[in-house]
Amino acid sequence: MEENKSPVLSVVIPVFNEQEILGELHERLVKSVSGITEDFELVFVDDGSHDRTFQRLIQITQSDPRVRYIRFSRNFGHQIAVTAGLDNCRGKVIVIIDGDLQDPPELIPELYSKYKEGYKVVYARRRKRKGETFFKKFTAKIFYRLLKRITSVDIPLDTGDFRLVDREIVEYLKKMPEQNKFLRGQIAWMGFSQTFVEFERDSRKTGKTQYSLRKMFRLAMDGITAFSDTPLKFATTIGFFVSLMAFVIILYALFSHFVLNRTITGWTSLIISTMFIGGIQLLAIGIIGEYISRINTNMRNRPLYIIEQTNIEKAQTE
Repeated sequence: MEENKSPVLSVVIPVFNEQEILGELHERLVKSVSGITEDFELVFVDDGSHDRTFQRLIQITQSDPRVRYIRFSRNFGHQIAVTAGLDNCRGKVIVIIDGDLQDPPELIPELYSKYKEGYKVVYARRRKRKGETFFKKFTAKIFYRLLKRITSVDIPLDTGDFRLVDREIVEYLKKMPEQNKFLRGQIAWMGFSQTFVEFERDSRKTGKTQYSLRKMFRLAMDGITAFSDTPLKFATTIGFFVSLMAFVIILYALFSHFVLNRTITGWTSLIISTMFIGGIQLLAIGIIGEYISRINTNMRNRPLYIIEQTNIEKAQTE
């Protein structure tokens, strides 16, 4: 493949501490993609791994010139790693797949087959998630359905970032400067023709998931705040409701004192009502704070990521 020629297909693979499976991952990707075209590139994005992931990438690159790598100066997060791969890949068609082998590379030809039918986006929808706890499955199910209800964007249920997209999608993604990325939502927001392929997600080959509960919660907050103002409306509604309830209580207290000659006393009711109203206020402030925090992050206009090393010429670091 000529250096200045755009390949037919690019595969973007974010990796973090995956030294043990990189060999198998590379082998399965090459075998799968070669069935589509020999004109492809594999773009690995090392999201600040602490093990020998980057050294293994260097070794693979030396034996396979179709492999490109990007190494971050630190851990910037999964969505940012995917974004860096999209920024720097050159293919006419791009596949996004995680590097833990839970998403099977063997599904890529089926995604490409659907793409050839005329779809701009072909996402992989999980029919079953092996090796995951009941809590993770339950919370993921609740989140996706909640997000679908409170947003006007039709974000597909039970999907991750494993998908195939046309180059046009990537070019539009580059025009979206949000620091708090939620790529599956951004792609759905574009509204291009989309379809899906179902699959059973495998359990991890080795080690444990790198996506902690805190990271999942942060991704959920990014998705909700990026595509819905329902939490702000909720804060307004509940504030109005509490104010109305407090007004009714005041009227009742005045009625009891002046008409029924029975003054309401007791510190318990006072403390409970104070704590209740205080809790509502803190909730509302917290919701507003989440939105303000995102505005502040975007206003700083810092680079989305910093590339420490890469073998991609003229790598972009927007």
